[in-house]
Formats: sequence, C-alpha cells, structure tokens
Amino acid sequence: MARIEGVHLPNSKRLEIGLTYIFGIGLQRSKNILKYTKIDPNIRIKDLSHDQIATIQKYISDKYKVEGDLHKEITLNIKRLQEIGSYRGLRHKRSLPVRGQRTKTNARTRKGPRRPGAAITLKKTVTKK
Repeated sequence: MARIEGVHLPNSKRLEIGLTYIFGIGLQRSKNILKYTKIDPNIRIKDLSHDQIATIQKYISDKYKVEGDLHKEITLNIKRLQEIGSYRGLRHKRSLPVRGQRTKTNARTRKGPRRPGAAITLKKTVTKK
C-alpha cells in the first residue's frame, strides 16, 4: 500500500484514480502530476516502485497544498470571513447555505434534520352554526 502525503492509497486502483484519494487532488490535477513526472497513469498502485512513489511525493509537496495544510487554510479563510462580519461569514456561523441557495425548502443537508416545533402551523378553528 503506497503512502503519499500521509494517505494510504488503495492498491487495486489505477494510479490516476488513486491519487484523487488525497484531499486537494482531483482527476485533472492527478493527470497533470503524472504527465509531469512521466509515469504511466494506467499502472496499478501496487505496481509502483519506491522511486516512482518518491517522485510523485516530491512533486506534490513542492507544487501543491494538500491534506492538513489545505484544511488549515480553508478553516482560516472561514474564520476570517466570520471575524470581519461579512455576509458569507454570518451564513457560515449560522450553518446556512453560503452561496445563495434557497432555504425555504431544501437545504436540509446544511441545516440538519427538522426540529419538531420549529414550524408553526396555523390551525383553522371550526365554528359551529
């Protein structure tokens, strides 16, 4: 099992797909890394040599922010937005969608499960004749 940037990559996957298990590396970036390092994207991770793993590791650590550093940067950016009191910061603070999505319906992923009693229903009173 290859270990790059502290992430164990699955042995049976193609290298091109396996690199996407690292936070901050998607398919396009994975392709660019393999093109630059001149490693075949179709080989399986279990077939990599130690030299190839070292080459990929060095290139990723030199060129990109991934894993812990990237998580830290994202967290600091959100904290900065909250401290300056921007609209986006307030939305983050209240756990609401940040990018303009509707919240009357939908948005359950961001808001969490419905709380009983949160929705006030107006009951019609029955009048007798």
